[in-house]
Amino acid sequence: MSPASDGGALERARALVRPDALRASERTDAGYLDLLPDTGPPRSTAAQHAMNNRLVAAVYERIWRPVWTAAMGANGLSAGDERAKAAADLRLGGEQRVLDVACGPGNFTRYFGERLTGEGIAVGFDLSRPMLDQAVRSGRGPRVAYLRGDARRLPFDDWTFDAVCCHAALYLVPEPMTVVDEMIRVLAPGGRIAVMTSYGREHPLLRSALGLVAGTLGVRMYDRATLPDAFAAAGLTEVAQQIRGVTQFVSARRP
Repeated sequence: MSPASDGGALERARALVRPDALRASERTDAGYLDLLPDTGPPRSTAAQHAMNNRLVAAVYERIWRPVWTAAMGANGLSAGDERAKAAADLRLGGEQRVLDVACGPGNFTRYFGERLTGEGIAVGFDLSRPMLDQAVRSGRGPRVAYLRGDARRLPFDDWTFDAVCCHAALYLVPEPMTVVDEMIRVLAPGGRIAVMTSYGREHPLLRSALGLVAGTLGVRMYDRATLPDAFAAAGLTEVAQQIRGVTQFVSARRP
């Protein structure tokens, strides 16, 4: 699907970006709006480097993510079930504005867009060019658009989105709690947020073993309280958490 045939989704996504975040040199020739300078990826761990690898991006949904999810604790959900859970946690439907942070190759973003109607739009946001290139090839739609930027500084005004999602990424990104703060900032009143990330378990021996393996790869392990407490401290309500293996699903609502 060419930019001209995407139903105007990319332009509608661009309209959500703060004017001060738009650069004179911004690019859309790759099929997504690139808001960052043309520099190398600021990532250093093995896991983070993998997210900037074109081969990983190409096989992410079929091979990489299932294997990685199994390694993270076999949460028991298929890729389709996990997308459906995210959509249910976010209460998706209608003309919502949805932000998919660290969207990777756009599998969730595309799924979200298919659940919207009218002027609804799902915006996939990622730092990795290879992932976004793959998203443009396989994850486009009339209510789907992609932006390249830094999630630690989301280029949107407060309260821009009705739903914000981040699945399988917070354990990889730099300054993850800054990203969480930014996700909450752009969430509109009445909107919902949904996160899936790692869980380090409570038993000290298991926690140490998991932390050692995860640390070698550059993956963070979260405890039971960090994300629910962050949501509650930000004034979010209806905070819900589900633990599955060494993954956790946490959702909440802005009053």
